[in-house]
Amino acid sequence: MPNGLCPQPCSERHHTLQRWQSVKRTRKIFFAGGFASIVVAVAGCTYALSRHPIGNHSVPQPAKSVDLHRYLGRWYEIARYEQSFQKGCEAVTADYSLQPDGTIIVLNRCRKAQGATEARGTAKVVDRLTNAKLKVSFFGPFYGDYWVLDHADDYSWSIVGEPSGRYLWILAREPTPSEATVNGLIQRAGSIGYDTSMLLRTKQP
Repeated sequence: MPNGLCPQPCSERHHTLQRWQSVKRTRKIFFAGGFASIVVAVAGCTYALSRHPIGNHSVPQPAKSVDLHRYLGRWYEIARYEQSFQKGCEAVTADYSLQPDGTIIVLNRCRKAQGATEARGTAKVVDRLTNAKLKVSFFGPFYGDYWVLDHADDYSWSIVGEPSGRYLWILAREPTPSEATVNGLIQRAGSIGYDTSMLLRTKQP
């Protein structure tokens, strides 16, 4: 407009444009902040993972297929690679139950000096050919690998790990198997590449 004059309709459009630009700036700040939070969270998880020593630099593929219906139920932890989230845990159990949608509810319990604790998660099969590879989540959308590396034909024991070689669990259907059975399972873990000196025996009642 000449002389820099602007009638009322033009002024309204100007104010509308200012409001829209303000909204856009707010959205940019919100999304940038949200993305930064996600990056920090992921970086934190990556850092936490990097702190755990590697017990197997060449984790093998699962040795057998898994019959999910036979794998369900209660397992007792016999030995594990110690992790921060399990520090001080005794009498560790894991219960698996199949849901109508095909997912598996996971309920982990342990006893610490300050009392009993439990964690509830969800697992889903990612390898339908063998059912031996699953993803498990205890924290919303964040899933971790859960590989049944080996198990007894009668499902009386299982050895569980994941691709990084930083995690290992030896599980059994009874809380206190014989010492010969435990030693055999530890030897089996060693035979598939795990450093068994890193294993911590779990105290069961």
